[in-house]
Amino acid sequence: MNHLLVLEKILQMNSFTKAAKALGYTQSSVSQMVASLEKEFGIQLLKRSRQGVQLTPEGEKLYPYIERSLRQYQILQETAGAIRGLETGTVRIGAITSVSCYWLPDLFKRFQERYPAIEFVLHQGDYGTIVNWIQDGTVDFGLMTADYGDGLAKQIIHTTEMKAFLPADHPLAKLDRVPIASLTEEPFILVEGGGYSEPLEAFRKAGLTPNVRYRIQDDYTIMAMVEAGLGISMLSELVASRTNFNVVAKSVEPQVKRPVAIAYREKEALPIASQYFMDFLTANQQELI
Repeated sequence: MNHLLVLEKILQMNSFTKAAKALGYTQSSVSQMVASLEKEFGIQLLKRSRQGVQLTPEGEKLYPYIERSLRQYQILQETAGAIRGLETGTVRIGAITSVSCYWLPDLFKRFQERYPAIEFVLHQGDYGTIVNWIQDGTVDFGLMTADYGDGLAKQIIHTTEMKAFLPADHPLAKLDRVPIASLTEEPFILVEGGGYSEPLEAFRKAGLTPNVRYRIQDDYTIMAMVEAGLGISMLSELVASRTNFNVVAKSVEPQVKRPVAIAYREKEALPIASQYFMDFLTANQQELI
């Protein structure tokens, strides 16, 4: 199993040398472990280039099975740890930007106060990417909308409001609530959802079509573009809570909601540490704002 862990670390750090240092091995030992794996499987797994270390085409086909083996080994270790008390473990999460930025840092800190040896691996992405990560085992669970991801189990932990984001001097910024029809009159900057979009769904329900001029995944880039007068947008209310951009966030009429959920396949099959953190999220859902 150490050989597989070494291979994973090499790919994570994109370097034999960095992987060896991180794991406390010599570089020659790491190279020998990879060579041993390649001899065992009868194929070349890695190739080096100016960009670093990459999987060969044959390695790409085999690596998902290696990842599954590593995750099963992790579950085995953490189950043994759970018998002793939750001493070690890794929680792998996929989350949309607003959730990862505004909720998770404090939750990580409080959870590690209780379980100091627990590690977190956080992947940020859009809905489609998170669903793929859950399905292929890259993450243990995702924090995303409950309205997307067929076949996944979901547990709603909070409902946030999607608001219209406007330049501070925009005429609509004077209104208490912005009619959704008025958002079709100017260039619209759409936050890329990877298969699902609350704004587009809201427009569809209203029988409207926005003038989408930009599709951007990063909330902060969108706010900078709104501030620059390139268009208007609709983002989570969380984004408005910590920003220095000269923009205004207003409720939309009719109101647009995002039910944020924990999404996963089978909870009982997840690492113990992830099950504990999911329970921790549920227990603290009333504190999420």
